[in-house]
Amino acid sequence: MTVAIDRATGKRRGDRAPRPGPAQRIRNGFQKYWYAYAMIAPVVVVLAGIVGYPLIRGVYLTLTDANSLNSARTIGVNHIAATYKFVGLDNYKDILFGPTAYDRFWSHFLWTVFWTAACVFLHYTIGLGLALMLNQKLRGRTFYRLVLVLPWAVPTFVTVFSWRIMLADSGVLNQVLHSLHLPQPQWLEDTFWQRFAAIMVNTWCGVPFMMLSLLGGLQSIDSTLYEAAEMDGASAWQRFRHVTLPGLRSVSSTVVLLGIIWTFNQFIIIFLLFGPTSAPDTQILVTWAYQLGFGQQPRDFAQSAAYGVLLLSILVVFTSFYFRWLKRNDQLAV
Repeated sequence: MTVAIDRATGKRRGDRAPRPGPAQRIRNGFQKYWYAYAMIAPVVVVLAGIVGYPLIRGVYLTLTDANSLNSARTIGVNHIAATYKFVGLDNYKDILFGPTAYDRFWSHFLWTVFWTAACVFLHYTIGLGLALMLNQKLRGRTFYRLVLVLPWAVPTFVTVFSWRIMLADSGVLNQVLHSLHLPQPQWLEDTFWQRFAAIMVNTWCGVPFMMLSLLGGLQSIDSTLYEAAEMDGASAWQRFRHVTLPGLRSVSSTVVLLGIIWTFNQFIIIFLLFGPTSAPDTQILVTWAYQLGFGQQPRDFAQSAAYGVLLLSILVVFTSFYFRWLKRNDQLAV
């Protein structure tokens, strides 16, 4: 076998050049894409300031016993230095396995999981039903779209306060139930009805986004697929199952994930609907973390930050498993 050798370099022709090191690759990438790096630099700096630093600071506080009594503070002209101590993982141990772990964490965790699952299920099913209706050719379709998107367009705090007024003991909802000779629940006092009301209000606020997203997905499905299925004798349910749902797979996977993340961290609806102390059994993890850090005395910054880190960890783990499940289903579908 004959091997050609380059006389100038002494290397065999066809040999691959040695791969540059990490520093050289970074230098080459910067020289080639310097304009892109310059464009994203302001965003990176802003995110590092408003997300990166608070996150690092919060993780540090979880390893201490910081509260409002031993943190640094200024009273008048006097500055009091911080006196909190490093305690390691004691905060996490106390939250997850301490004597009050169930009352302070696990009960709220179970309710948060149920709240998230129920709300996202209702968001998706109702949103899909409305999207299917609005995707049909019907008179006044533009008007219906405008009306159905209003709950999403109105600021959330306005929506929640309006529902709070309607759910009061003498509110419109109970008056309607009284006129129909039906029981009048204590929507804002009884734990069961508080949770029912929270899911109902969150469903009202979240359905329009799901509806619009799924409507866009429906309009992107090729109409010839429905025509071919109908010519083959497929029923309406078969067309929905074998054409509509597969066509919405990519959109559905994205909006469901966003819905889970947003609902799991939905602070404003619970907080504005019931306040910080009137519904302790209806608090989800994020509102309970706020209660620990800002709604009691002394304010427990360390425990509140630990709740935040646990929330982030739960969502990161769930998202990783969710993407792996989607990838495996896509491979099986192919």
